[in-house]
Amino acid sequence: MPQQFIDRMAVHVDGDGDALVMVHGLGGTSNAWTPLMPVLGRHRTVRPELPGSGRSNQAHVLDKGPLTIDVLVSAVLRVCGALGIQRAWFAGHSLGTIVCMHLAAREPGMVRGLALFGPLPAPPDPARASIRQRAGRARSEGMAGIADAIVQATLSASTRETQGVAVAAVRESLMGQCPEGYAKTCEALADAQPADVSQIQAPALLVTGDEDPIAPAQGLRALASKMQNARVEILPRCGHWTTYERPAECAALLKDFLGRGSRTEGRGTRI
Repeated sequence: MPQQFIDRMAVHVDGDGDALVMVHGLGGTSNAWTPLMPVLGRHRTVRPELPGSGRSNQAHVLDKGPLTIDVLVSAVLRVCGALGIQRAWFAGHSLGTIVCMHLAAREPGMVRGLALFGPLPAPPDPARASIRQRAGRARSEGMAGIADAIVQATLSASTRETQGVAVAAVRESLMGQCPEGYAKTCEALADAQPADVSQIQAPALLVTGDEDPIAPAQGLRALASKMQNARVEILPRCGHWTTYERPAECAALLKDFLGRGSRTEGRGTRI
């Protein structure tokens, strides 16, 4: 799992083959994708940790202005440029799906396909104030003041009751965040606007849990209906942290999506 730093961002690059760039969500790190790695041996996986998150240089973030979706998209594009990636598959979770959709709308020729886990076009207006309040709590109380409430609200009941390792992984991911970096990322999410997904021609896989309060199934289907070539999958007994809660199912869906897309690209047609 080689780690390198690109423009002060921690980036994990593994394997060879077609590039797959994997973008974590709010409170996540590159480890959000670790449960899926065993099925991705035929790909060159690139897992950046976004500015303000995980092991990326926090002092750099604290010295800069606010984070925005455009800033995060540009950060991912800089990683791709530094690694010589001109065309790739993109996977995103939660906030990472917003980044991926904006990137696809901005650079459509760069995107072979989108695999989106817990996707949302943007927060609904009533949620924006609560996200900003969470940013304030992160600054005043630290991550210890908010991590357990997030775990309780975003994991499914089944996960909380039967999957202690998944609960611990989510909690540890949250607890390891820099409070100021997390707060700035909350503010980027609170200000996010939807990308024009109607212009995205690349195939898309949209996956959510049937107990996901952030990306509910109804909203997922509405998002898919605006896209030209989208497939929806709903996972049972699953909340918002899909890759931790249902790793085998997510891995199988992603492997199938990438394999099917590669085969049809080779025939010069679309899936």
